[in-house]
Amino acid sequence: MIPDQRRERLLVELRGAGVLSVRELVELLGVSHMTVRRDIASLEAEGRVASVPGGVRLVDQLHSEPPYRAKASVRLDEKRAIAREAVGLIGNDQVVYLDAGTTLGQVAPLLWSHTGLTVVTNDLTTAVLLSEHPGLELYHVGGRVDRANRSTVGELTARAVRELNLDVALISTSSWDEQRGSTTPHEAKVPVKRAAMEVAARSYLVAGSDKYGRVGTFRVADLTGFDAVLTDSGLPSAVAARLRAGGVVLRTAPPPGAPAYA
Repeated sequence: MIPDQRRERLLVELRGAGVLSVRELVELLGVSHMTVRRDIASLEAEGRVASVPGGVRLVDQLHSEPPYRAKASVRLDEKRAIAREAVGLIGNDQVVYLDAGTTLGQVAPLLWSHTGLTVVTNDLTTAVLLSEHPGLELYHVGGRVDRANRSTVGELTARAVRELNLDVALISTSSWDEQRGSTTPHEAKVPVKRAAMEVAARSYLVAGSDKYGRVGTFRVADLTGFDAVLTDSGLPSAVAARLRAGGVVLRTAPPPGAPAYA
């Protein structure tokens, strides 16, 4: 088979299985490990597949997100590891935007030692938690309430964010990949995220490795539009290397249980 035929066969096999290991593809296609890895890299560059540790899967088209309650306890150790990485980007006496989401919700409890902070958020749960912080200035940006995600969304919320000067914006995502950047299945989230990026001196994408290779209908920004992308240790090393080669500044949190960076 010529390379294009082999890659189409690889896609056919993935459509049947969902996820396949490199070893399984070697046997199915009758080629070397190196050839399979080259084919995966080629298809991933086209945005058609996504690497997973030891193998590959089809890119997921994300049409909706689980509600906040369902997400809150999922991959909690990884979320806390990313949160520890994120809080190191926040200094005292800064104005910080915390986007809605359960990963960024893990940042809030880590801010108690900071002083002089002003925190802006559209996340209702984060706002309630930080309302107990005695030395923190807190702004919740109003707008239409997305009950399932416990946040405010839409142009009214974005307009409030644009009135601010932010030092740091931490932006969440439900889906991200090399070709399409950060995306979302919900149109009303896009203007809020973009507004925070526009008025922030530095913006960071906070992106769990389990969300890599998913694609939402609405585009937020290219990965290179962020000062850095923060993720967990589950991102395949080949993906991380390719992102860095493409100009993405990637910060990977230590594995859960490992000491944080100094």
